[in-house]
Amino acid sequence: MTDGDTNLPSIERKLGLQIWGIENMKMVPVPEKAYGTFFEGDCYIILHTRRSPRGGSAVDLHYWIGKDSSRDEQGAAAALVAQLDAALGRSAVQHREAQGHESETFRSCFRSGIVYKKGGVASGFKHVETNMYNIKRLLHVKGKKHVSATEVALSWDSFNKGDVFLLDLGKVLIQWNGPSCSIAEKSRGLALARSIRDSERGGRAQIGIIDQERECPELLQIMRMVLGERRGELRDATPDATADELQKANVRLYHVYEKDNDLVVQEIATRPLTQDLLQHEDCYILDQGGFKIYVWRGKASSPEEKKAAFTRAVGFIQAKGYPSSTNVEVINDGAESAMFKQLFQRWTEKNETQGLGKVYTTGKIAKVEQVKFDTTQLHARPELAAEQRMVDDASGEIEVWRIEDLQMQPVNPKTYGQFYGGDCYLVLYTYLRSGRPHYVLYMWQGRHASVDEITACALNAVELDKKHGDEAVQVRVTMGKEPRHFLAIFKGKLVIYEGGTSRAQKSAPEPAIRLFQVRGTDEVNTKATEVPARASSLNSNDVFLLSTSQVCYLWCGKGCSGDEREMAKMVADIVSRRDKHTILEGQEPAEFWEALGGKAPYASEKRFQEQITHYQPRLFECSNQTGRFIMTEVVGFCQEDLDEDDVMLLDTWEEIFLWVGKASNTQERNEAIASAKEYLKTHPAGRDLATPIILVKQGYEPLNFTGWFNAWDPYKWSDGKSYEEMKNSLGDISAISEIKVDLNNLSLNKRSLSMTNLAGSGTASASSEYKSHFSNSNNHSSSNSSNYNSSSHSSPAMVPNGEGVYSREVLMHRTVDELPEGVDPTKKECYLSDADFHDIFGKSRDEFYQMPKWKQQNEKKQFGLF
Repeated sequence: MTDGDTNLPSIERKLGLQIWGIENMKMVPVPEKAYGTFFEGDCYIILHTRRSPRGGSAVDLHYWIGKDSSRDEQGAAAALVAQLDAALGRSAVQHREAQGHESETFRSCFRSGIVYKKGGVASGFKHVETNMYNIKRLLHVKGKKHVSATEVALSWDSFNKGDVFLLDLGKVLIQWNGPSCSIAEKSRGLALARSIRDSERGGRAQIGIIDQERECPELLQIMRMVLGERRGELRDATPDATADELQKANVRLYHVYEKDNDLVVQEIATRPLTQDLLQHEDCYILDQGGFKIYVWRGKASSPEEKKAAFTRAVGFIQAKGYPSSTNVEVINDGAESAMFKQLFQRWTEKNETQGLGKVYTTGKIAKVEQVKFDTTQLHARPELAAEQRMVDDASGEIEVWRIEDLQMQPVNPKTYGQFYGGDCYLVLYTYLRSGRPHYVLYMWQGRHASVDEITACALNAVELDKKHGDEAVQVRVTMGKEPRHFLAIFKGKLVIYEGGTSRAQKSAPEPAIRLFQVRGTDEVNTKATEVPARASSLNSNDVFLLSTSQVCYLWCGKGCSGDEREMAKMVADIVSRRDKHTILEGQEPAEFWEALGGKAPYASEKRFQEQITHYQPRLFECSNQTGRFIMTEVVGFCQEDLDEDDVMLLDTWEEIFLWVGKASNTQERNEAIASAKEYLKTHPAGRDLATPIILVKQGYEPLNFTGWFNAWDPYKWSDGKSYEEMKNSLGDISAISEIKVDLNNLSLNKRSLSMTNLAGSGTASASSEYKSHFSNSNNHSSSNSSNYNSSSHSSPAMVPNGEGVYSREVLMHRTVDELPEGVDPTKKECYLSDADFHDIFGKSRDEFYQMPKWKQQNEKKQFGLF
C-alpha cells in the first residue's frame, strides 16, 4: 500500500506487528529482531493488525514518543500517523504513547517486555549493533503483566528492594531480584533476560540469577567489579503511579468545536454515558478521569475536524493541567475499540439482532428469545460452551443444602429446584469429564437473606470445596440473576419464591394467592419467578401461573409460544396441587381478576424486534497489594497470559470469571471475590452488581471458561514451567568450568559457578550477522561499552568452530554418528540458522520454545530433527 501524495513507504496488509522509526522525518522499517526495543531519543510508528473476534481484522495504530525525542520528530510522527490512518480507510484506532506511560493495548503487543535504550538516531545509536557483546548496562525492570526495562546508571544507587534489575555484560546477563519481589516479577524478569539472550545475542549468552545474595557469591563478585562495593542499605521500592478503578470510573463527555478560531470544550454528560450522546456530525472528547483521553470522530464531521483530533486532545490535556504523558486514543465512528464501548451503559451496532451480551428493547416489553442448541457439541466446540454459558449438557448429579443456623442442612431431593428469597443455598453439581469428576459449586443468595446467612454461605462453600480437593468452580448467584447452566441442571423445574423459607419451622404462613412468571421453551432454559400478585405484573409475551386456594390458573399471553405453554404446565404441578385451568389472554373469568385485586394496565404492546449488544470479552490482572484496587488489562489475550502466580478477571459481560493461579498471592486469592465486586461497582458503564461471579482454579477450568480462549491447551499446566523450573532449566547443560570476564583489567579465572545460578542457553543458535536498527543506517557501537572474552569452553549448543550454525541438510534425518562433532543430538534445531529455523518450523525460536514440550518434540519428529 502506497500513497503518491504522502511520505508513506510501501506498507503490507498483513496480520501482526509492523514498526517504523522516524528518521529525517520519514518512516524507516525496524527489523523484527529489534521489536520491543525503543531508543529514548526517537519516535516510532507501530501498526498492529489482528483478527477481530467477530470476523475481519482490527487495526491499532500507535505513535510512540521517546522522552528525549525532538519536537520535529514528534510532529512528523503525528503527521505520518494521520496520513497512514487515511490510507487505511480510517478504520484504525489511533494511540499516542509516551515513554513509560504506554497504554495496555500497546504493552500487550510485546509479551516479553519493552526495553528502553539511551540515545537514538541523532546520536548515532542503533538498535542492533554489529558487536553485541561490547555492552555494559543496567536495566531496571518493572511490572508483573506488562514489563518494561529502563536503562539506568551503573550504580548500586539505582537499585531498590522491590524490583528486578538486569546487569547486562554482553556474554553474561545477571538478574538481581529484590528481596521484596513477587514470583510474577521474577518470572517476567527472567522472560525478558531470555528474550535478550535469544534475540540480541543469538543464544550465546549465559544468564545468572541472584535470589539470595549469600547463596550466589560468585555472581555478586562480578556485580561488585562492575558497580563497586555497596555502601548503606538499599532503598524501598517506589509504587507505580497507576490509576485505580475509582479514578477510571470518573468519565466525562465533552463536545469539542471551534468558534472564532478558539477551541471550545463543552461538558455535556457524566457517568453513566449513553451511546445516543454521540452525534455523527460532531467530534467529542471523553475524559476517563485524566487516566486516558479518547477523541471520537463522527462519520459526518468535517475533514478539518478529523485532522485536528490529536491536536485538540493535546490542547485539552494542557487546559486540564494533566501530565503531557497522558494516553490519547483517537476513535473513528463505526470502528470503536472494546475499551471505548465499555465506557457506555449500553452499546449497540447498527442492524444487529443477535449475538452475546445484554438484551434490550426500545419498548415496554423486554423478551429474551430462547434459542435451542445441540448440547452434544459443547465438548467439540468449547467456544459454543462459552457463548451459551454452559459447563456441560446439565446431565450431572446435584446435591443441595440450605444454610440454617449458619450451618449446612441437606434439602429434601423432592424439593430440588425450589428456592426461597429468605434463604441461602449451596448447590453442588458433579459431572464427568475425561473420566474424572469435576465440580461446580453454586452459592445462591436470597434477596431477603440476612447478612450472617450470606456470610455463612460463603464460609461453608469454602469448607465444601476443601472436601472436594479444592477443585470446585465456585459461582456466586444472586437471586433473579441465575446463570444459564444453573437453570439447565434443574430440568425446567426451577421455581424462585420471592420471600419465605423452605425450613420446617416457618416464621410466617405462606400467602394464599401467588403469581409466577414462567419463561423458557425447554428443560434447559426454563425458570418460574414469583412476582407481585397484581394485574400490572402481567406481560403479553409470557405465561403466568396464578395459584389460589381453590384453583391454579395458567394465563397464556398472546405472544407466548406452544413450547412455553408446555413448560408452564410442568411448573404448575410444583407450585400448586389444585386443579389447573388454562385461560387465554382476553378470555379471563371474573375470579381471575378478583384474585389479582382487579384489572389494571400491563405490558401488552406488540413485540418489538430485539437487539443484542456484543461485548468483547476482556481479561485483567487484579491487584490490591498497595491498598488501591488496580486492574491491568491484557489486550488480545490468550492462555499464555494466565500465569500460576496471578489472579485474573475475565469479563464476558453476562458473567465475571476469576481465575486463580496455584502460586497466586494468598491475600489476593482471599480477596478475589471482593475484587470482582469492586470491579462491577466502579465500572464506568454502571454495571449490574448482581452479575454472576465465577471462581475458577488453575487446572480445573470449565468449558464455558476455556471457550473464550483461542486454542486452549488442556496440557499446559502439566507442561508449563514455574519460575523455579525455568530457573533450574538454565542449568540444562554441562557445568561451566571457567568464566573469564575482562572488567577494568580484572579477571575471574577458573571459578566454577553453580549450574543453577549461571548457565548457558542451549536453546537458540547464534546469528551470523546483526543488522542496524534502521535498515538504511550505518552501524555504530555504544560509547560506554566494555569488551568481554568468551569462555574457552563452549556450551553444547555452540560447536567448537564458534559459529554454531549448520545447513539443514547436515542436521535433518541424521543419526547420531552422522552428525558433526560436538552437535547435541537432542537439540539439533539449535544449530539451524534463524532463517532455516523459521522456514522449517514456520515460527520464531521464541514461539517454538514457548510451546509445551510434547508439541516441540512432535514438530522435531515431523521434520527429522528429533
